[in-house]
Amino acid sequence: MVQVLFFAQLREQLKTDQLQLDLATPCTLGDVQTKLLELNPHWENIMQGRTLLAAINQDMVSSDAIVNNNDEVAFFPPVTGG
Repeated sequence: MVQVLFFAQLREQLKTDQLQLDLATPCTLGDVQTKLLELNPHWENIMQGRTLLAAINQDMVSSDAIVNNNDEVAFFPPVTGG
């Protein structure tokens, strides 16, 4: 089981802040995103075509990072400031 968290504007657009995925692990972060879109195809416009940041167990990672059972995966939009 993988805990998936959504933050900031992404959380508001998806109308959820977290969910759990039952995945065959180890897998990649890209596999997690693919599974999320398989289960929630209406999220495609929100999750694809955007630059999303991701973390596994609170460490920033790229889409080829390995996700293991009991990991926490977080997705959030890029941070901007000024």
